[in-house]
Amino acid sequence: MSVIMLVSLALAGCSSSSSSEESSSADGKKVIKFMHLWPEGSSNAQFSIVKDIIGEYEKEHKDIKIETEILNPDQYREKLKVLASSNELPDIGMTWSDGFIKPYVDGGMLAPLDDVVNKNPDLKDAFIPGVKESYAVDGKTYGLPLELNISYVFYNKEIFKKYNLEVPKTFEEYKKVVKTLADNGVVPATVGAKDGWPASFWFMYLADRIGGPTILTDVIHGKAKMDDPAILKAAQEVQNLVDMGGFVKGASALSNDDAKGYFMNEKAAMFLTATWELPNYTTSPDVKQEFKDKIGYFKFPTYEGGKGTDINSYVGGPGVGLFVAKDSKVQKEAKDFVGYLVKRWGEKSVTDAGVIPATKVDTSKLKLAPMYIDILKDLSEASNVTTYFDTQSSPAVSELHHDLVTALFGKQVTPKDFVKQQADALAKEQK
Repeated sequence: MSVIMLVSLALAGCSSSSSSEESSSADGKKVIKFMHLWPEGSSNAQFSIVKDIIGEYEKEHKDIKIETEILNPDQYREKLKVLASSNELPDIGMTWSDGFIKPYVDGGMLAPLDDVVNKNPDLKDAFIPGVKESYAVDGKTYGLPLELNISYVFYNKEIFKKYNLEVPKTFEEYKKVVKTLADNGVVPATVGAKDGWPASFWFMYLADRIGGPTILTDVIHGKAKMDDPAILKAAQEVQNLVDMGGFVKGASALSNDDAKGYFMNEKAAMFLTATWELPNYTTSPDVKQEFKDKIGYFKFPTYEGGKGTDINSYVGGPGVGLFVAKDSKVQKEAKDFVGYLVKRWGEKSVTDAGVIPATKVDTSKLKLAPMYIDILKDLSEASNVTTYFDTQSSPAVSELHHDLVTALFGKQVTPKDFVKQQADALAKEQK
């Protein structure tokens, strides 16, 4: 996000225009405008749950009509910026935590949501510890989380079997897997580097394994430097994988959805992504069981000589949460629906979507896919979960990071310049 946009965000908070000019429909119902990022095509399970919950709520609240606008995540980010600059946020929208949400709060655009939690006994102690806190600014909560994500390398077991490959535990073993696949004309791993963030998973995990589990968080808080030798080494290793043919060709021109297609169509052996993709490997009715049976996962390998020796340290963190616009004409009703949606999402997302909610769920009586049970066990044994670097960063640093990751994968920037440009941007903010 540019400096101009940040200024726009701050100024927009001073505007008196409303985020919901038309708050009632012809039949006298109050209209809540809700913008989310789970399209039916690419996130069918999540889309269906939200649609069902809206239907239930409208049945119970005859005076309410909820109008949705649905965009894919990258379109959503762009539209949110545009709406924020003219103070036309929807009554309810989705937000990421930490550095992403802060400018919107500083601009006076979001309503605090602590009252939603405190008034709702079902929500008071419902959240997994530490997740809701990621949406707090100066002690007030401005977003209620729906998801918790951790990232894995998902892989096609049939392709691995065909080439006698075993799950790699170290990065050296991983590179041998890459070489075997590349030598046999198979795409080792698919990645969509066009928008930066999907490809950043590779950089973040290598930084964790080489520099230790806190290194990227320490960079954000000024306790470590972005041009630390371990971070430079992580960027070099990313380009080493590019040079080895470790990724799908033309990755820097592919979106996440484009890249995902290679894995779903069995044209790539591996896909490093987060647990929001679990429905495609466990519960989604749109995916053939034959494909689901072929998919396994492994933890990102450790790095020989690196400080991140614990394979149970993950890159992840809160997924999206819900906000309510401060200037919404239907703020009371919007808050009520947000509380309802968070509660029902926690109950339905496990069984209907196979995603990990941000609220605690008793799974003892639920029939769940084995992969889902294994991942819940992993979460309970996690030694660390580092929140995604771009989520922790300010919007300006996050946007620069995305651009530079795209350039790193496209060999348009050297590892040295990759870390230097981000180090300079962070230094300016930390002055």
